[in-house]
Order: sequence, then structure tokens, then C-alpha cells
Amino acid sequence: MNVIGIVGWKNSGKTTLASALIRELTSRGLTVNSVKHAHHMVDVDQPGTDSYKHRDAGAQEVILAGGQRFAIMHELRGSKEPTLDALLERLGPCDWVVVEGFKTNAHPKIEVHRRGSTGTPLYKDDPNIVAVAADYAADFQGPVLDLNDVPAITDFILNRE
Repeated sequence: MNVIGIVGWKNSGKTTLASALIRELTSRGLTVNSVKHAHHMVDVDQPGTDSYKHRDAGAQEVILAGGQRFAIMHELRGSKEPTLDALLERLGPCDWVVVEGFKTNAHPKIEVHRRGSTGTPLYKDDPNIVAVAADYAADFQGPVLDLNDVPAITDFILNRE
């Protein structure tokens, strides 16, 4: 399983790039999974639903299954947040995993950085950043890719294999 991370500061365009990369990779016939890190409380289930009632009653995992998809909700119940590696192990087989966030993990990452960003570039302190996708000529010592050229960014990712 190949992994590429998309990192950057809030509102830098991480989700836009991650989604575009997933779309481009799948259009090239590759299977893609994704992992998205959130710093806030995440709940894909709502109070009042049957699956919510199961979790609220104490179930550690609930699978909500239907004709189009299924979701597994796992309650940590005081346990530590799982590592990226632990989450990757839970994914089904695929060609690529696009990881958004998890900026402190040691996996290959592309940093999204914009000219107007007030955050210090992450690449200055992260040796796992393999390229920067930017809307300006960043002073990164490696490849600086045009943030708006998704096919070129995808080519870069695929040629790193």
C-alpha cells in the first residue's frame, strides 16, 4: 500500500488538493482509500438514530450498513487516539492511500502552502515533506509543484514509487 500525505495549515487548501488527487488517481484506474484527521469532535452519527442508540448503550463498534455503503464507528471510550499506522491497517486493499492531516507522522507528505499563509512552512522542520504544492515559488529545497496542476502533482506521486 502506497501512502502520500497532504499537510498544511488551516484553510491552505488541503482538502481541495486531497480530493483532486483522489479523483485524478482513480481516473487513472487506481484504487484509492483515504484517511482524514480531524482536531475536533467528529461524529458521523446523530442522536436519535438507531446506530447512535447502540453506541450510547455501550457498544465499542457499530457498523451501519446499507445498500450503497457501510460505516464503522468505533468508540475510543477513554483509549488513546489510534496512530496512523493502526488506522492504515484497518483499511481494505488499495493502490494508494491519501492521508490528510497527521502532519507530525513520519510518512511521505506534500505540503500545501499559499503565498498569503501566515503559518511558517512545515517543510522547514519536517524531513518527511517530499514536495511543496504552492501558488508561488517557495524556497523549498525539493520539488515545488504548481498547486493548481493536479495531473503534474499526481505524476510526481506516481513516479516516486
